[in-house]
Amino acid sequence: MSRRTDRSRTDRSRTEQSRTEQGRIEQGRIEQGRIEQGRIEQGRIEQGRTERSPAGRSRGDQLHLNAFLKPPGEYLAAWRHPDTAADAGVNIREVLSFARTAERAAFDAVFLADLVGVPFASEDVLSRVSVVNDSFEPTTLLAALAAGTSRIGLIATASTSYNEPYHVARAFASLDHISGGRAGWNVVTSLNDGEAQNFGLDTHLDHATRYERAEEFHDVVTGLWDSFEDDAFRHDQAQGVYFDPAKLHALNHAGKHLRVAGPLNIARPPQGHPVIVQAGASEAGKNLAARVADVIFSGIKDLGRAQEFYAEIKERAAAHGRDPDHLKILPALSVVTAPTAAEAAAKLDRLTELLPPQVALADLSYWLGGFDLSGYPLDGPLPELPVSNQSHTAQQQIYEDARRDNLTIRDLVRRVADDDRTLTGTPEEIADHMEEWFTGRAADGFNVVFPYLPGTLDDFADLVVPELRRRGLFRTHYTGTTLREHLGLPRPPRRR
Repeated sequence: MSRRTDRSRTDRSRTEQSRTEQGRIEQGRIEQGRIEQGRIEQGRIEQGRTERSPAGRSRGDQLHLNAFLKPPGEYLAAWRHPDTAADAGVNIREVLSFARTAERAAFDAVFLADLVGVPFASEDVLSRVSVVNDSFEPTTLLAALAAGTSRIGLIATASTSYNEPYHVARAFASLDHISGGRAGWNVVTSLNDGEAQNFGLDTHLDHATRYERAEEFHDVVTGLWDSFEDDAFRHDQAQGVYFDPAKLHALNHAGKHLRVAGPLNIARPPQGHPVIVQAGASEAGKNLAARVADVIFSGIKDLGRAQEFYAEIKERAAAHGRDPDHLKILPALSVVTAPTAAEAAAKLDRLTELLPPQVALADLSYWLGGFDLSGYPLDGPLPELPVSNQSHTAQQQIYEDARRDNLTIRDLVRRVADDDRTLTGTPEEIADHMEEWFTGRAADGFNVVFPYLPGTLDDFADLVVPELRRRGLFRTHYTGTTLREHLGLPRPPRRR
């Protein structure tokens, strides 16, 4: 198993994490583990085990899986792969088949990212990629997927910078009703000037303003979801009373960025509030996530840093008076797997040879903040660039990698082309990695990324999921009907 990097990788042989509870540690793989009278048995999880979180509360015994769908795949040249449908981004039959595969494997949810504009790049580069140019609007797509699935959660991205809260509240409340309680909203502040210029602005809002607006935006949306009490609608045909007017509450919000009267013109969602997802890793992003998120997507690749992030976010959630176990942290995990490691590596090789070098350079430039690198020598160091107004965290991570490993621009471009973010290996090796992160308190599960579709999704569902189940790490079937139930989250009470 490998990630495509030049730096050494830690040994991924099967290991078990040790932990102590009330003075006793028992190490090794076991068939059934449970907490009994203060004892934790450590090892291979079969059924019914719970762990103790740092705050002393129980954590579910099984990990959560989210399917990050970006048809025809996350890799920028995925559309060229011979086993993909090049038009999968706008092919409802293809996307529905992906969602059904994830549901067959009992994933908690599928997730759709989104931009509300095309990033600035040369026409030559843009003409060689599919995702940013040709994809469905996500809430519309999820409404269609809701009709073709029955259990899997449905998470879509909606920007707080380039939407109005009433639209977002109504769309996701509607999706929650349509799906029977399976909706989730990924709260983002958007990324680039290409989006801003579609909404009457010359440049993207500054980072601080975006997150300040996002905090208020979230509170308005959740307030609108609480416009009606749960039992407000009587539908009394004989008496001619549709709802109890005493159980309708206008929001009447007037804040720094937003003025919204309310009420929302639809009943309270089946989940109370659709699941809230957030992915910011900046200081402002972590503050927002710890206060309001039910799920956090992260992009951290290093185990030690992931453990630090996990502990920090859980502590911040507790400081807000929340149960830390009601916030699920799902790092991204891009996977190519096969029965043998050599087969997995060959699959990735076939994919990465399809990416034109100018697209790899443009992608690196994009994540550095949209700064053009074409005027700098490829064999020179990464120049000092202004702080990105797109993603502070992504830019910082690239600089850290470059400085730590003494990388040139050419080296960084090669990492993009070689897809160094993707883990390759056998199902057992992939499961070892996931188990290490889960038991080591770096993750509550994973946001699984598929380099090309349907191949890498099919392989994960058919090869890795059975191995996780054999270890007792993942459900064999759904036991609930809503996304909150899949995630082990309570239904929030109506805000007074």
